[in-house]
Amino acid sequence: MRGTVRNAQDKDKYKFLTTLPGAERLTLVSANLLQPETFDEAVRDCEIVMHTASPYSLSIQDPQKELVDPAVKGTLGVLEACKRVGGVTRVILTSSVAAISDEPDSSLLLTESLWNEDSSLTRNPYYFSKVVAEKAAWDFMEKNELDFDLVVINPFMVIGPSLVPSLNTSNQVIADLLTGKVPGIINLAWGMVDVRDVSQAHILAMTCEAAAGRHLCANLTKTMREMVTLLQELGYSDYKLPKTSLDNGFGNMLVRFGSLFQPAGVRSYLKTNLNRVPNFDNSKIRDELGLQFRDFGDTVRDTVVDLAKWQHISAPS
Repeated sequence: MRGTVRNAQDKDKYKFLTTLPGAERLTLVSANLLQPETFDEAVRDCEIVMHTASPYSLSIQDPQKELVDPAVKGTLGVLEACKRVGGVTRVILTSSVAAISDEPDSSLLLTESLWNEDSSLTRNPYYFSKVVAEKAAWDFMEKNELDFDLVVINPFMVIGPSLVPSLNTSNQVIADLLTGKVPGIINLAWGMVDVRDVSQAHILAMTCEAAAGRHLCANLTKTMREMVTLLQELGYSDYKLPKTSLDNGFGNMLVRFGSLFQPAGVRSYLKTNLNRVPNFDNSKIRDELGLQFRDFGDTVRDTVVDLAKWQHISAPS
């Protein structure tokens, strides 16, 4: 079993990997998304390759350099290495629902058949990076004679316990709700999924011979108000949860005005997601891969405990 890190010589930085159960079977090699040749050693003698790495941030200065280039070059670099080295039978790519749509609409059922045709370098550039990277992967598969197939997992907003102390963008949403950084209950909604379910989806994609194509990976939809209510019901009312109701016409107007003073990525996200509720069909991943989503209350509870463990929030009272 082999994994990639930016610098395999910096052993202290990746101690969290080398101390995992079964880590005695893990070998770490250095690889860089912008240096395709570095993936040869990573995929050598492997039958299954999972490509999960892609930058994710809403606040960036140069979307082409910071998001699109590493997403596309990294994806193609892995596929080219698999072709060049040989022996690989399947590549599993972590894409995103961002490659399906960037503007949710309750009247539109999101499925694997849809493609996000709206994002660009100026409109939701992270979404754009996921679209062009996944399309590049499918284009590569179509244009080359290969001994391996491609299976894609398209997660929605991924939350849950983390193996590392750093705070990722999705868990940041939960942390912000608990620490008073959200000024009020905003008219936002997310398709959500536990990181452990996403991990299980990748394992199933590896072991299920019939797996093919894209797989929308999301458990359920929660509005911000529903998330606040759930956190209260789980016993986290002592935190600084938002109370002011901004999920109404007047609140929408205030948020839109306030977004004008936010970084471009945040502004674009709010413009395309405010007052919209995603509606999706996750039947393919359940039926084809047999994925069973865990109880969402457990997901949120485990996320809060983990945020406290890494000191991103105070410990629950």
